Amino acid sequence: MTELPIACSLTETEARQRREQLLHHVFGDVQEIQPLDNGYLFRFKADESTLGDLMRVVRLERQCCRFLRFRLTVEPDGGPVWLELTGPSGTKAFIEAALGSRLKTADQGT
Repeated sequence: MTELPIACSLTETEARQRREQLLHHVFGDVQEIQPLDNGYLFRFKADESTLGDLMRVVRLERQCCRFLRFRLTVEPDGGPVWLELTGPSGTKAFIEAALGSRLKTADQGT
């Protein structure tokens, strides 16, 4: 399979709106962050609202950032929800640029 370029198809205005209206809201609820070689693993509380928000993120982001790989794990018995965001080389830096201060804020809480 050919590697897709690390690029988002949204305009800068659309990307800024997505970050402000969705990503910062959803990733503001991160309880733990684990850096990976090619991305990040995020832990969220297990509730219906968070799960719905994460599904929305996956649905929207897979359309504009086709290179991203999403793995959503819902632990049994009300355990946490994990979202793994990975991709080809350069994905980690892309996520850092997109989430910026959210990564630092959540990381301090772990």
